[in-house]
Amino acid sequence: MPLLPLLGAGICGALHLATLKARKANPDASGPSGLAPWVASAAMAGALVFSIVAFLAICPCDENVTKDGDAIESLRSSTWTWISVGTLHFDLTMWLDRLSSVMTLVVTGVGLLIHVYAAGYMKGDKGYAKFFAYLNLFCFAMLMLVLSSNLLGLFIGWEGVGLCSYLLIGFWYEKGWPAEAGQKAFVVNRIGDAFFLVGSFILISIFGTLEMQDIGAQVPAMIDAHGGMLALAALLLFGGACGKSAQLPLFVWLPDAMAGPTPVSALIHAATMVTSGVYMIVRLNPLYAASPGVLLFIGCIAAATAFIAGTTALVQRDLKKVLAYSTVSQLGYMFLGIAAGAWGAAIFHLVTHAFFKALLFLGAGSVIHGMHEEQDMHKMGGLRKHMPRTFVTFVAGAAALSGLPLMSGFFSKDEILAKNFALGGPNYLLWMVGVVTAAITAYYTWRMVALTFFGEERFDAKHVHPHESPLVMTGPLMVLAVLSIVGGAVLGLPHVFGLWHHLLDGWLEPVVLPGNEILSAQTHMHMPLHLSALWEWILLALGSGVALFFAHKGFHDHKRGLAMDESVQGAFPVAHAKLMDAWTIDSTYSRVIVQPVKLLAFVIAVIVDQFAIDGLVNGAGRLASDLGRRGKRLVDGTVSCYGLWIGAAAVILALTWFWRGN
Repeated sequence: MPLLPLLGAGICGALHLATLKARKANPDASGPSGLAPWVASAAMAGALVFSIVAFLAICPCDENVTKDGDAIESLRSSTWTWISVGTLHFDLTMWLDRLSSVMTLVVTGVGLLIHVYAAGYMKGDKGYAKFFAYLNLFCFAMLMLVLSSNLLGLFIGWEGVGLCSYLLIGFWYEKGWPAEAGQKAFVVNRIGDAFFLVGSFILISIFGTLEMQDIGAQVPAMIDAHGGMLALAALLLFGGACGKSAQLPLFVWLPDAMAGPTPVSALIHAATMVTSGVYMIVRLNPLYAASPGVLLFIGCIAAATAFIAGTTALVQRDLKKVLAYSTVSQLGYMFLGIAAGAWGAAIFHLVTHAFFKALLFLGAGSVIHGMHEEQDMHKMGGLRKHMPRTFVTFVAGAAALSGLPLMSGFFSKDEILAKNFALGGPNYLLWMVGVVTAAITAYYTWRMVALTFFGEERFDAKHVHPHESPLVMTGPLMVLAVLSIVGGAVLGLPHVFGLWHHLLDGWLEPVVLPGNEILSAQTHMHMPLHLSALWEWILLALGSGVALFFAHKGFHDHKRGLAMDESVQGAFPVAHAKLMDAWTIDSTYSRVIVQPVKLLAFVIAVIVDQFAIDGLVNGAGRLASDLGRRGKRLVDGTVSCYGLWIGAAAVILALTWFWRGN
């Protein structure tokens, strides 16, 4: 399955090189780059087919049994032994179980739609084939991440998606700031990766293996003897997740990632990189279940991240930045699910979020494409008349993001909040923050819709002519819109509706059962917790009411233009400026960390290196050269000069002999 995108990346890379060669002979030649989207999309389509076949192969049915009559729960394939040192053996093993099957379907399915969309969005770009090579490589790395059976293989995919994000965010490096954004993403993620590695080393020291299935099986026996070290390892691995999945304090790279082409934003935010931290923790659910204190800490970080990012999105003018901070906030919801031990709910929200966030980013790209690269919502307005297909599909995504009743985001978000409410204790506070953030989400989402598609047209009609995107771009929007509307009800309809079982919960039960059993023993509560039907209806009604009220409020306040934004900025200029700057977190990092490090680097480069080290080395050379030049003057090559030196030497020897003799 992962080899198809890798092969596609190689072919697209070759097409790019062939195009460069053709352009050397003729600068106007397009070369064979036009084949790249076909190759890349075919590779993703093939990977999707394999994902579906693999999913069906582990579905519980009479046909999927071993020769002994046992049900097939997973598929495993050992490729080769990579490292073998003493008792340590690391195999590169592909492991497809119920959790990884869900992830592969999301990566390949949503990834394919993004590839098709990119064929239209990137048409005419000089790096057309190279872009698709990077996209395929990105999907290959993510598939390696979710299919690896051990943390070492997972880390290879982990680093792979980090590298590809750097390449794609900085794809338009000629502009300057995209290159800086790519470097920022790369450096910030290296901080999280350091935590990940240290946590992995601790697990090796305790378990003697990095096989995730073996670690999960041994955790119960290790709690009494190594409980503190298990908690430390879990905390450090969460530090790695904070980098990849953009949680405090390492979320600052994700908003700047908007510098890349819009299909890149959709792929990073929906189907690949930012979901990797959530996946990793759910995969290691027995380890985290053994440390309830770590889960509570994760919940606090997640709640703070969701709230801070949500309030920041309230005031943004850049369409893609609203969606970027929205992603950070929604990732916080996923970690809130993890904090409550609701592993299945976290994956449920990951899946629905992939649908509606890919839809919203691609819809934003369609708007930007039709507005000739304009991203400022204050310079839009009234676009529903010019882009009807984009408008309808964007509204579907907005309804899902804001959690309107029966939309996909409604079911997954409310399940996470309900699990925190059911757990009680400190999780009541997390639930309250989640409800407040849900209100904020509904408000800024429909503010975005109103400013973009309603009100007066605030663009210069003489120079900007909005138009609908071609079908190759709006077609994927329609598919994602359907998934955003019905995906939640199909996968996770609450039990109180009495129609069908919560499909995703049932599907993931074998994966999360070990974590639930350990957490039950640690908290003396039967996990997963369930509310009574009355409380479920009350919380569903509360979630519906909050979403509907604040969605209406956000839309009503902004449907006529910029008056509300201008009045808020005028009434609260300081608060508005701080929210525009993400609570000054990024600028504080720049002031406290980045600038001092740059100053230190300057001091080392100029004063220490150039003046001290280079001065010492060059000074020694100059000294030897000066001595040589001065000595050369004393030996001019004449007989009288040599006679003088011989006579002087004789006198010195005579004086020395006379002095030693006395």
